[in-house]
Amino acid sequence: MAEITATQVKELRDRTGAGMMDCRKALIEKNGNIDEAIKYLREKGISKAEGKANRATKEGIIHSYIHFNNRIGVLLELNCESDFVARTDEFKALADEIAMQIAATNPLAISPEQIDPAILEREKEIAYNKAVNEGKKPEIIEKIVEGNLKKFCNEHSLLGQELISDSTKTVKDLLTNAIATTGENIQIARFVRYQLGGE
Repeated sequence: MAEITATQVKELRDRTGAGMMDCRKALIEKNGNIDEAIKYLREKGISKAEGKANRATKEGIIHSYIHFNNRIGVLLELNCESDFVARTDEFKALADEIAMQIAATNPLAISPEQIDPAILEREKEIAYNKAVNEGKKPEIIEKIVEGNLKKFCNEHSLLGQELISDSTKTVKDLLTNAIATTGENIQIARFVRYQLGGE
């Protein structure tokens, strides 16, 4: 049986909002596999963050961030369920971290599903032609294209991106952790990124 570390327990707790003992038990049950442990907690009804994803988010803030060189700016709408949470310093700090992420990475959309299909089609074609030109076998080309597309979607959608402040976590993990901490559903509604001289 795999040894369960404190780091694994913390990661599972961050991602689900479940208690430490429940997280430890789930990891032991699933031999240290985080994704399986998340599934286990959800099936047992213990994972809190996942269950809040469908609740209405009618409160929140419009947050502005101007990069230190005054050449990049971001306007972000971050929603939550109550005005009480929206006014907290933690919620404002979360908005600031997400806005800085947008300033640094210039994502195409919030989620992979929102990326323009024409862009995805172009990326598919590029990946396919590259694989053919490299002489890859036809039977593995489809998997290569699929892998490249998934990587592209993660790198260019905000939720799929690794955090600039911590590459072991994604923006989605950051939101999940905030949902678990506040006890409310939190959603990125929309954003605009401005760059001096940009389109």
